[in-house]
Amino acid sequence: MLLILTLGSWEREGIWLQDLLHATKESSMSVGDWVGKKRLGRKVEGLAACLLPFEQEGAIAESAFREAVARSEEAGLGCAVNMDTGYANYIEAAERTAVLRWTRETLGSGRFFAAGAFVEGREGDLVDLYRREMDEIASFGGTPVIFQTTRFHDWDSQQIVDLYAAICEPYESVIGFELAKVFAAFGKIYDEETIRGLMGVPSLIGIKHSSLSRAEELKRLALRDELRPDFRIFTGNDLGIDMIEYGSDYLLGLAAFCPEKFAERDHYWAEQDERYYELADALQYLGNVGFRAPVPAYKHSCAVFQNLLGRIPSSEPHPQCPRRPEWEAEMMGDCALRLGYDY
Repeated sequence: MLLILTLGSWEREGIWLQDLLHATKESSMSVGDWVGKKRLGRKVEGLAACLLPFEQEGAIAESAFREAVARSEEAGLGCAVNMDTGYANYIEAAERTAVLRWTRETLGSGRFFAAGAFVEGREGDLVDLYRREMDEIASFGGTPVIFQTTRFHDWDSQQIVDLYAAICEPYESVIGFELAKVFAAFGKIYDEETIRGLMGVPSLIGIKHSSLSRAEELKRLALRDELRPDFRIFTGNDLGIDMIEYGSDYLLGLAAFCPEKFAERDHYWAEQDERYYELADALQYLGNVGFRAPVPAYKHSCAVFQNLLGRIPSSEPHPQCPRRPEWEAEMMGDCALRLGYDY
């Protein structure tokens, strides 16, 4: 049964794999070209997409969530809540509101955090739907992150740019989000014309790019450098976390596994400390294991990992989340040991 599920997951992700291979083949860069684009000693901005943990009986583990937010902040990372890692596409509106309240109370007044604005599956005018979500996030002092919706999958570039311009206009800062369908069916990777247009939206300060393609992300960085150098490209590539070496910042679900290790890695990169490489290798190993197919099950892997470290009360994911096999704890345990944890 496990083999059938695994093969089935790869079949469902076949389109994404073809797109990823196509993007890689399209790249005409040599190894030397890639090496030449590294930005040594760069200070990285990192955000952890916090996991929403659960008690064994199924209730949200509020205390453990607050501790995760505090842990990320203390490590020096920003917190992003109600993201994919926080089951934004599964939890109810009242639960998303509770998460915003817990985050603000935990961080205290004036501290930065980001939060997903999710409208998939709702009827009504999209500008009104997004504004309602973004208004609530802003009321708690958060920066909205615009989740995509299948409703604009067939739109042309200008329609998408016009929508972003309309929904972002009232806010001081907003983060965009392009998500590969391998993560969620409502995701969409934008073409170059759309990205160019989005970089012209004044209050859109950056975009989280989750194609899992290095070549695609490097194109975003080149456009950023050409059009708007202060625009942030937040890598969402959990299978290529070294994109920070080329100018990306990050907003990663993988950083929720162990935010303090990501902060340590970032410090080593900024200081050009050779310990960067060994720690980066161990973190990428965790990413490769945790984000294997089916990719959305990474949230269960994260829960198993944090439960092993004693940080959350159970390894249970949201009931609608794809699950990992019973032996996941062995794999996560090996990852933890490589990172120096004694659990």
